[in-house]
Amino acid sequence: MKTFVLDTNVVLHDPESIFAFEGARVVIPLPVIEELDTFKRSNDERGRAARLVARTLDELRKKGRLSDGVPLEHGGTLKVEMVHADGLPMPFSSSSKDNMILGVAQYLNKKGEKVVFISKDINLRIKAEAIGLDTQDYEKEKVKVTELYDGWKELLLPAAQIDKFYKDKRVEAEGFEPNEFAILKATEGSSASALARFDPELKALVPLAKADGAPPWGLKPINTEQRFAIELLLRPEIHLVTLVGLPGSGKTVLSLAAGLEQTLGNEKIYRRLMVARPVLPVGHDIGFLPGTKQEKLNTWMGAIYDNLEFLLDRSHPEETDMDIQMLLDDGKLEVEAVTYLRGRTLPRQFILIDDAQNLTPHEMKTIISRVGRGSKIVLTGDPYQIDNYYLDSASNGLTNLVERFRGQKIFGHVWFSKVERSPLAALASELL
Repeated sequence: MKTFVLDTNVVLHDPESIFAFEGARVVIPLPVIEELDTFKRSNDERGRAARLVARTLDELRKKGRLSDGVPLEHGGTLKVEMVHADGLPMPFSSSSKDNMILGVAQYLNKKGEKVVFISKDINLRIKAEAIGLDTQDYEKEKVKVTELYDGWKELLLPAAQIDKFYKDKRVEAEGFEPNEFAILKATEGSSASALARFDPELKALVPLAKADGAPPWGLKPINTEQRFAIELLLRPEIHLVTLVGLPGSGKTVLSLAAGLEQTLGNEKIYRRLMVARPVLPVGHDIGFLPGTKQEKLNTWMGAIYDNLEFLLDRSHPEETDMDIQMLLDDGKLEVEAVTYLRGRTLPRQFILIDDAQNLTPHEMKTIISRVGRGSKIVLTGDPYQIDNYYLDSASNGLTNLVERFRGQKIFGHVWFSKVERSPLAALASELL
């Protein structure tokens, strides 16, 4: 039987990680409990996770003393282990909580147990390997980004069948996910081609009805991927949309245009456009900001306001600033930090979560579960631009969400590979 020693960041990342190692010994070092205690009063996701882990451990105490080990439901045991003096070699500082946690793993390893140290801290995993421990990242919710679902693919058909598609407005097809797109190309070298979406009700490929209509808020798509995105964004029966890919590919501005059109346009499908994003700095943090909550958010939401100004300037060139404030005052637009969405219910709203690659899978679950009846939620991000220290391109909530929802009728996804912001931005994405 293997012994898995869990670091603090693992249980904060996934409070259910305690039960993820079936048939094994799971050990939580006492310093992890002390670190959880420092987070429990926080109002963010770390605080919520710390409280959830504490309640779980308290419930397990009913089965016996945690210091002796208690059985888990799916096999294996859980034990809270004390720090022992004969853990780490001399160069390691005994006052560091990380080293104390590592010392517990080393103590158990010296006792002859088959220890695997689980941590999302890269440096701590390096230190663990340096003293001879087997160590791993927490892999349960990892998705290889190179194998991520694209949301579209090419399909070769006889030219006559493509002509028939234009006439009948459908073509039978197999091997497609619900709302997956297809680029139809002729097999005979003909120039005949078409774009289609797999309709899960008809079980056939159908033309793009929304993308070929009036552009949302006057913003015309300039490549195939953007046309696919608009088709998903303008279909109210598709409640969850993920737009993932390179920066500058149009993910955010297209989503905002679709939100404005369906909130302020003729149909008024939604009563409000809500835009939120994680509050994480790029580079060095500038520290606490003065002012009200809205004034603090204005600093973090510059990218959102830039895109809104661009879109509103298309219809009201001389009153852009006043229009944004007017929308905020009228309740038609709400700009929020992801932190403050927890506990809310959001009915009949077009919700855009920007920079969603910086969310953990658990934070993503919390956000998606806020969506009320008649609402649509769109998540955008680039899995290669992550500012959260404990996440990477494979373990973030956005790529995890794409993999989990793939195949659902109310879900649609597009991977963006073309940068349209500027030639310089495109070159930077390629070379840097």
